[in-house]
Amino acid sequence: MTKIFARLMKDESGATAIEYGLIAALISVALIAGASALGGSLNNQFTGLSKKMNIGADGTTKTAPTN
Repeated sequence: MTKIFARLMKDESGATAIEYGLIAALISVALIAGASALGGSLNNQFTGLSKKMNIGADGTTKTAPTN
């Protein structure tokens, strides 16, 4: 019985799989955080650009024509 327990304690194949799983989870969290930050930044850039394009040369805000 002692030999079986000692052999089980030396087996590290399960630990390697868990380590790979933890690394994959960490990379996923980093990618999600980066994409969220980039998305917010792009939204701010396009909103600012849209506001600048709607302001005319005389400083008034232009609106889309209605039919």
